[in-house]
Amino acid sequence: MENREFPVEIPDIEYYKRMINCQQACPVHTYSGAYVQKIAEGDYLGAYILARMPNPFASACGRVCGAPCETACRRGALDEPVSIRALKRFVTERFGVEVHPYDPSKVLDLVYGKRRRRTEGAGRKVAVIGSGPAGLSCAHELALAGYAVTVFESQSVPGGMMVLGLPEYRLPRKVVDLEIAAILRLGVQIHVEKALGADFTLEGLEAEGYEAVFLACGAMKSRELSIEGIELDGVLKGVDFLLNANLGYNVQVGERVIVIGGGNVAVDVARTAVRFGIDIDGYRAAVRLGEITDSVGIEERSSAVDVARLALRRGAKNVKMVCLESREEMPAYEWEVQAAIEEGIELFPSRGPKRILGDGGKVVGLETLQVVSIFDEQGRFNPSFAQESESAIEGDTVILAIGQQPDLSFLPPESGVRISSRGMLDVDPETLETSRKGVFAGGDVVFGPRLLIDAVADGKRAAKSIQHFLGEPTPESSRARMTVIEDHHRYPAYDRIARVQPPSMPLEKRIGISEVDLDYDEVTAVDQARRCLKCQVQTIFDSEKCVLCGGCVDVCPEYCLRLTPVADLRGDESLTQLLQARYGVSAATLKDGDFEGTAIIKDETRCIRCGLCADRCPTGAITMETFELLEEMV
Repeated sequence: MENREFPVEIPDIEYYKRMINCQQACPVHTYSGAYVQKIAEGDYLGAYILARMPNPFASACGRVCGAPCETACRRGALDEPVSIRALKRFVTERFGVEVHPYDPSKVLDLVYGKRRRRTEGAGRKVAVIGSGPAGLSCAHELALAGYAVTVFESQSVPGGMMVLGLPEYRLPRKVVDLEIAAILRLGVQIHVEKALGADFTLEGLEAEGYEAVFLACGAMKSRELSIEGIELDGVLKGVDFLLNANLGYNVQVGERVIVIGGGNVAVDVARTAVRFGIDIDGYRAAVRLGEITDSVGIEERSSAVDVARLALRRGAKNVKMVCLESREEMPAYEWEVQAAIEEGIELFPSRGPKRILGDGGKVVGLETLQVVSIFDEQGRFNPSFAQESESAIEGDTVILAIGQQPDLSFLPPESGVRISSRGMLDVDPETLETSRKGVFAGGDVVFGPRLLIDAVADGKRAAKSIQHFLGEPTPESSRARMTVIEDHHRYPAYDRIARVQPPSMPLEKRIGISEVDLDYDEVTAVDQARRCLKCQVQTIFDSEKCVLCGGCVDVCPEYCLRLTPVADLRGDESLTQLLQARYGVSAATLKDGDFEGTAIIKDETRCIRCGLCADRCPTGAITMETFELLEEMV
């Protein structure tokens, strides 16, 4: 096959980049279309390498990523997007850390090769504050470049909100632990129960020889709600509740729980409340017993299941969610809301809390009002309620899950790190450097709660900025490669394959922390991958070979090609540059009508990459080529 490389500054290349919607929508630019295609071809290892290369938490993202790639997927305009996230999990289950519980570093060998560590950093010391996805992704990138990275975590376990905020039924602790273990194999050190401001200072780190610091402390503080009854016994904060549940602490929630909020955290709180009261240590021990006795026989495995069930105390019998938004406007993922409904959680949309009802100092319910509107005429958050629309909901516990914010009490004014008016760390939007030289910040502590993959992207961006700050070579100039496809084809009936959701655990088996969402089987995964419209494949026209026969226009099933006089073309500066580069003519020359020529116009939004135009072309002027971005060291 022929390879041709170009600088990305060429206008055509920027155009091709925009065509790969899923890759551009991913904050770390995962080559998702390519790994989906490799799954369709049966190359699962190749798919895993592409999925893991830009993302040290590929296994976690295969389970809980918000999948902005799917929102941008062009297949969604036809029927429904390709199941990109679930297909990522399909390959991580076969080659990721899940397959290497005793040596997770094997994934590093698969992805980066035996000589996976570079030497740019040469052991120079960098400190990372916070061991969530942003902090650990930064540590991962710097360690790959040879830096000596130490991560400081204030909690007793690493992982940040992946461990403390996401319930185990969504993201098993084992998966996160293994992905962290792989990062540690690169030489990264983690110190837990070490809090900035209490156990060490920025000045102390500098004195110890750390040349740069990355602050990735997260947003671990629940937002407050100023209504009557907020001080009653039985009122809990959502983040605190999840933290205690995920660490295995016992919090009495009663039998009737009311969750205020309509976002993803609120859904996590509600679904956790149904399961709460779990003896997690006993449950995990029973699961381990089941794994150990797996080779012994069905009787021993049955005993392990019995032990597990005994370890589970029933959670709340009745859980309700109250949110300002209507059912259609709820910000939580639709599939999460649907799962909550399946598990018996009752929704009260378009209701706002007026006061928490109490008796004897304890919660007995919540009084709500009917929402008229959430935003005012200027688009600002300013809920209004219908008068005399009060109604009460009985409950023993009220959990507030209305948002999160950073707790920056550890940063005194003399630290030199500026805090924005929003209560976040203020950083340079390009480099993520704070107002204190050599101190960078990213993740939720800067931008507020976002997707896991956004935090990963911040960590990678900060690592690149830190390398630049320390005077080391960094990947600054991306290049692109076009590879001619010799035998391009579409899969039979690809346009009629419907999207299939991954299976989930039956309701009667959703006990405790057992993972609810399951994996595709191989046949289904390959079938789902074949739904991809192959956005990375581009139709390339060679004007030197074209004889303007019009065969490509005639054969196109989507009518996306058209022949037109060049003099009739109208466009922006990009068209002017293209005409100047190709023909040496200006837009003024075209307006005068002094130039004769014909152009082929293509509507990319309609193109299905079928390749019929290339097959029809008698002169070989049309080729189907794969476009991919490359990074190279300066």
